[in-house]
Amino acid sequence: MKRVLVIVPFPMSAENLAQRRAQLQAVTLGPDIAFEFEPVKVAPKNYVSASDMTLADFGVLEAGLDAERRGYDAVCIDTMSDSGVAALRSELSIPVIGPGRASVLTALMFGNSFSILAMWPHWRHLYVRTLGDLGLADKCASIRWIDARPDNQNLLAGKEEEVFPALEAAARRCIDEDGAEVILLGSTTMHQAHAHLAERLPVPVINPGPLTYKLAEAALGLGLTHSRKGWPASPAPRGELVRAMVAAGQAQDSV
Repeated sequence: MKRVLVIVPFPMSAENLAQRRAQLQAVTLGPDIAFEFEPVKVAPKNYVSASDMTLADFGVLEAGLDAERRGYDAVCIDTMSDSGVAALRSELSIPVIGPGRASVLTALMFGNSFSILAMWPHWRHLYVRTLGDLGLADKCASIRWIDARPDNQNLLAGKEEEVFPALEAAARRCIDEDGAEVILLGSTTMHQAHAHLAERLPVPVINPGPLTYKLAEAALGLGLTHSRKGWPASPAPRGELVRAMVAAGQAQDSV
């Protein structure tokens, strides 16, 4: 049995973690692979500023440092920001997969252009960075949002009647006005809207979290992992320092 660790990028209760785990219902996986979800110990309140992004990277790095030693065969990061992916790839030899880059590249397998559908404008910088890193900004027809503050704990639960139609309307503008051939959900926190949108829109809709689970399964089946040339290991690992700093931050948060 292959084991995959899914790192959720916010501290949260078991009940809220279950809403993240519900993403597994949207994908068909083989019987010989299991996914275990764990939250980070420290995180920003949201992913708005550069300092937020640094803290997010740090929290995810600490959460995944021991994944290989604990017997996991791969790691998935449950955020479109791909926070901690690069850092963990430098620490681990097992596959580390984030949905940001993966979603963009997958979208281009199924269409010539795509639009990113988001909750609010403060996430725009995440997508602009990924598109710039990949050199694919010209393939993005648009980035649209419904200007609704995201809830990284309860996700869209209880807000379906308001949020789902708004997302659908924005997605249709992406298709009809911007020329998008694929819609890409801008956050794993939006996964509850995927089925609604996929049933109603005339183009493919990429659900980023479940995509990473399938990619992890494929990577393990093919015996692939990230290139050590691309993500070299540190000659002087400082895992204990990382753990100590996160523990101190966690203690401060609890005060």
